[in-house]
Amino acid sequence: MIRMGRSSTREQSNDTQNYQEQQQTNPSNYYQYSGEAPPAEAPTYAAVSDSESMARDIKEGRLSGYVGNGTVLTGETSFQAMLRIDGHLTGKISSEGGTLIVGSSGRVDANVAVASAVISGTVNGDIVATEKLELTRTARVIGNIQAPRLVIDDGAIFEGGSTMLKAKEAADKRTAKSEYPKYETSSVAEEEDSTEFVAETEEAAEESAAVS
Repeated sequence: MIRMGRSSTREQSNDTQNYQEQQQTNPSNYYQYSGEAPPAEAPTYAAVSDSESMARDIKEGRLSGYVGNGTVLTGETSFQAMLRIDGHLTGKISSEGGTLIVGSSGRVDANVAVASAVISGTVNGDIVATEKLELTRTARVIGNIQAPRLVIDDGAIFEGGSTMLKAKEAADKRTAKSEYPKYETSSVAEEEDSTEFVAETEEAAEESAAVS
């Protein structure tokens, strides 16, 4: 009887040890659940600051000039690719194919003639954009504007006149000239005059040969 009791106790301890080993090797046995898997978290995108955007433009060679906050410039400014103004510029701004960016803290007291412009600050002067003009919600423009494409966000302040038809016609003419180059042609009358001149020259040559 004692031997049987010992053997049964020994068997129980072995069963307990085997159960614990199974639980350690298979931790999934602890929990049993049903249902759908939890939804995946949506990816988060960090907002790109003005400094990061400007650093990227400088690195890629798109930004050719920058007027920082607190800087005051006076005179005529000409640039090629892109000019950003976060300070104060007075005078005249021109670029045949460039883009002007006026930041929210920027102030421009000048007439502007560029290809495209994005205004988020204050501009006191006329703006002529041959391609596109955009006024963001923080823009304040006092002056006349001329552009074939115009975008004005809600909240922007604009006081002045706007001309789009003339600018669009000029843009269409430039596009047509670039697509269809001009070739020199002569009229029918000019060709007839040149033919008669050649015939008269030949007759004169024959007469001089006969006289000699």
